[in-house]
Amino acid sequence: MSKKSKVISIFDTTLRDGEQTPGISLTPEDKIEIAHKLDSLGVDTIEAGFPLVSKGEYEAVKRITKEKLRSEICGLARANRMDIDKAIECDVDCVHTFIATSDIHMKYKLKMSKEEVLKAAVDSVEYAKKHGVVVEFSPEDASRTDFSYLMKVLKAVTDAKTDRINIPDTVGVMDPRNVYDWISKITDSIKIPISIHCHNDFGLAVANSLTAVEAGATQVHATINGLGERAGNASLEEIVMGIQLLLNKKTNINTKLLYETSKLVTRLTGISVQPNKAIVGENAFGHEAGIHTHGISAKPITYEPISPELVGRKRWFQAGKHAGTHGLKAKLAEAGLDADDTHMKEILGRVKEIGDKGKIVTDIDLISIARAVIEGLSDEEKILNLKNLSVLSGMNTVPTASVKLLLDGKEHIASATGVGPVDSAIKAIQKIISPLANVRLKEYRLEAITGGSDALAEVLIKVENGQGNFVSASAAREDVVMASVEAMIEGINKILARKKRK
Repeated sequence: MSKKSKVISIFDTTLRDGEQTPGISLTPEDKIEIAHKLDSLGVDTIEAGFPLVSKGEYEAVKRITKEKLRSEICGLARANRMDIDKAIECDVDCVHTFIATSDIHMKYKLKMSKEEVLKAAVDSVEYAKKHGVVVEFSPEDASRTDFSYLMKVLKAVTDAKTDRINIPDTVGVMDPRNVYDWISKITDSIKIPISIHCHNDFGLAVANSLTAVEAGATQVHATINGLGERAGNASLEEIVMGIQLLLNKKTNINTKLLYETSKLVTRLTGISVQPNKAIVGENAFGHEAGIHTHGISAKPITYEPISPELVGRKRWFQAGKHAGTHGLKAKLAEAGLDADDTHMKEILGRVKEIGDKGKIVTDIDLISIARAVIEGLSDEEKILNLKNLSVLSGMNTVPTASVKLLLDGKEHIASATGVGPVDSAIKAIQKIISPLANVRLKEYRLEAITGGSDALAEVLIKVENGQGNFVSASAAREDVVMASVEAMIEGINKILARKKRK
């Protein structure tokens, strides 16, 4: 089905069609900044705006043309001389002129006959060509236009010497079968470059654009992040990677700049990209499932059809209930933590326990859990173990804690009061351990609070025995009291283990 391979031109309309996204209003300065980024990205044409729309739009287009960018700068104009004059005043390289050709638009919007529309299309092309600019013509709502009439218009503007013809699927109603059929017939009959402009009302904009390229189109209209009216336009980043990796054709795009271009447009427009969006979504190269992370660690191509570095990204692993040891171990290695198999089993168990509660385990959470496990003593070295803990605290209630500990195989129970549940729990532990060691809490820090009342808490402590020896310990749990008690017991165990070794 594929026609002869060529370099496919990318016509970026982020600054024109993309700005028509509800809620977006770019300043001239914003537009200039985006235009420079698009130029660095390597787009062939930048549709800088619709000069007649407003004074600010006119100024923005005019200022962009003065930036001396490598990309062709284009201004949009309806098929009338007033619009075309306004675009030409901005010193654009190209005028993109359009008029609707569907019966629906001609009857209800234009209130013009087919003959009048045909004449306006030809006159606009001829008038723009007289001014020495590149002319691209679009029959708006082409996908709902009678095909025989569409071909009549296209042949007429071709005879009028338009440089390019763009076929807009203005309301996104085409599917790949229709696109291939139409574009094949058009490219067989019209011997000038044919472009495609797809909207995403049925989620088919990218698929339709790629199909048009297969059928012979040599230019694609697109926007960064798929911005545009209603459901948006075809996404530039998805189209470029599809052209290069699925159709094995070339573009002039520096794909390593796709992500940072996406981030710039997100920042200036205020329109966020959904996390699971292809190429530029935050999850596009994220992995959680254990099977996937194992495969990725062994050979990235197992679950990555696109190398993240190719589009300016990095892969990452998410700790969660679907996680496996390979992904977590790789993530910990990035943080400089080396966990053996025993450690990984404990870390994975804690991560899954949190994930089963429907909570997200952040990178900070994972590192806190891992540090507590890795730096802790092995089960064989532990002299003191927690069997039970209960605390009572509240308004008009003296904070009280009861603990049951297993010390050298024997159960011990103690209760204590304090200024809060953590203080009372630690004092109860000290009551039990005092005959063996005089252990005092010297430092107490609460860290890694990642947001929310049920966030994971990391408690880091430093304890001192009667001889002035210090040891550090930590624990990470969703329950601050539980984390504090575990850290204290870990610190005591280290003191006791050191004493036992001596």
